[in-house]
Amino acid sequence: MGSAAEAVADVASGSTVAVGGFGLCGIPAVLIEALLEAGVDDLEAVSNNAGVDDWGLGRLLAAGRLRRMVASYVGENREFARQYLAGELEVELTPQGTLAERMRAGGSGIPAFFTATGVGTQVAEGGLPWRYDSDGNVVVASPPKPTQVFETAEGPREFVLEHAIVADVALVRAWKGDRHGNLVYKDAARNFNPLAAMCGRVTVAEVEELVEPGQIDPNQVHTPGVFVQRVVALTPEQAADKRIEKRTVRSAS
Repeated sequence: MGSAAEAVADVASGSTVAVGGFGLCGIPAVLIEALLEAGVDDLEAVSNNAGVDDWGLGRLLAAGRLRRMVASYVGENREFARQYLAGELEVELTPQGTLAERMRAGGSGIPAFFTATGVGTQVAEGGLPWRYDSDGNVVVASPPKPTQVFETAEGPREFVLEHAIVADVALVRAWKGDRHGNLVYKDAARNFNPLAAMCGRVTVAEVEELVEPGQIDPNQVHTPGVFVQRVVALTPEQAADKRIEKRTVRSAS
C-alpha cells in the first residue's frame, strides 16, 4: 500500500480490530495513528493491553474511539481505568494465554476450545464486571461458560469452553516483510503479532524493512503471507520511533 492512511481507509466505525504488540513493544503505532486520523469510532479492540496514556491504543482511547476492549493486562493506562470505572468503556479481561489461544484459534478455523485456565473462578463461573454505570454499579457482567470434565494423564480434570476471536481487521508490526506479506518479527516483538495477524479477516502489516519476495529465507518466516492482505513500508524515522514503557536506570558505579 502507498501509505498507512490508504491501508486503513476502509476500516468502518463499529469494527473489531485486533492489534499486535505487548506493552509498547512491537505495536503497530503508525497504523494506529492512521486509524485515529481516519476518524472511525465505536471500535472494539482486541489486544494484550491498551498501550499507555499517550501512545499506542491509548491514543484511540483518549479520543473516545473505543467502545469495548478485550485484553489481559491494562494496568499502565490511567485513562483506561477512568473510562472503565466511569462506565464509558466495556472491558472483557481475559487470561493472557487464553487470549493468545483465542486469537490463534480464530486464524486456524477452530471455533472454540477447552482450557483449564479459569476453572473455579469468575472467568468460568461468570460475574466479572464488563461495564459499570456512572454510579459504579455493574450493568454488564460476564456470563457463565460451559465446563466439561475430561480424562487427562493426571486423571479427570475440569475444563472451560472459550470461543475463538475473529477480528474484522488486524494491525501488526514486523521487523522485515516482503510484498507478498511474509513477515519476520524481531526478538520480543514476536509476541502477540503472529496471533493478531492470524485472526484478522483483513490483516495490515507495517514493516520496518521491506524486501523483495525471495529475500526472506522461508525457514525464517514467522507469519506466512497467506494471512496478510496489506503491507505498508515504514520510513526510517517511523521505524526508529519506538517508545519505552518503563525506563529503569542505575548509578554508573
